[in-house]
Amino acid sequence: MSIKYKRILLKLSGESLAGNKKFGIDNDTLIKICKSIKNAVELGAEIGIVVGGGNFWRGRTSQDMDRTRADHIGMLATAMNAMAVADALEQLGVQVRVQTAITMRQVAEPYIRNKAIRHFEKGRVVIFGCGTGNPFFTTDTAAALRAAEIEAEVFLKATMVDGVYDSDPRENNDAKMYDSLTYSEIFTNNLAVMDNTAATMCMENNIPIVVFNIDKPDNICLAIKGENVGTIVTS
Repeated sequence: MSIKYKRILLKLSGESLAGNKKFGIDNDTLIKICKSIKNAVELGAEIGIVVGGGNFWRGRTSQDMDRTRADHIGMLATAMNAMAVADALEQLGVQVRVQTAITMRQVAEPYIRNKAIRHFEKGRVVIFGCGTGNPFFTTDTAAALRAAEIEAEVFLKATMVDGVYDSDPRENNDAKMYDSLTYSEIFTNNLAVMDNTAATMCMENNIPIVVFNIDKPDNICLAIKGENVGTIVTS
């Protein structure tokens, strides 16, 4: 079956890798997600991945901690997750490269946009670690930035819920899920899709966002085929 989106940016939360453990990395969960990524590669997709770090670090441990240092610790957490995802993909026979926005040559390539494009052309998955390399920016913003830089055709945001709701479905049983939204509706209704910087970057570069549940890993392949999974955000 043909795919709708050839080059994609997949954003994985750090929490999605922890599974029921809620902290660290659950190997069974990791392998399940990576098998779905492998299936997407075999369909012909070129895949860039940004991984969060929330399974290891979620910001300052106290208000006394320097925000910049706390964010740098978070970047290191994303690097650990990037290497774990890379290792799992390699176990499954997928060619992969890790590029980081903070230089750590002993374990990863530095982020170079043209080199990343070349990896895609050779059929490799590229995992982008360390966010943007700057404090005060989320990994969602890093993912939107990388999506724009690599000219991704879609931003796939894997979450722990089925899509975008008008309120938190874990707290409100009557929460309504949207099948589709516009970028402007995200801002007008203050919807928790991603931070406004990331959403604005996707809007300005006309990159559709698909928000879906990673607990159903087949959603990755379904999304790149253009099937209805979760919520799609467009202009």
